[in-house]
Amino acid sequence: MSSDDGKRDLRKALLASTLVAAGLVISSLSLAEIAVHNPQMAQATQPLQSTPGAETKPSAPAEPATTGTRPAELAPQPAHPDEQAQKEGATPALPPAPAEKIAPPIKER
Repeated sequence: MSSDDGKRDLRKALLASTLVAAGLVISSLSLAEIAVHNPQMAQATQPLQSTPGAETKPSAPAEPATTGTRPAELAPQPAHPDEQAQKEGATPALPPAPAEKIAPPIKER
């Protein structure tokens, strides 16, 4: 390694350490100024307040009328029409499924 490379590396290291030290000084001065000039903290949310008339209103909504189960009297309908409807010209809602692709069996060695 020549002396020029050594001097260049030394200058780069000196510049990098100077920049790091300057950043630390600036951040510490900023934190000190914040601590001196603004000793109070801001509250992020307002304290909870009761709405007017909250005593007379119910706290939870009423239960839904449905139970969430599927009606038993309606059976699911197929996506394709039956044969009679196809003869009359009805088209299926979905295209036909692709044929299965089967590969030949793997030969053992």
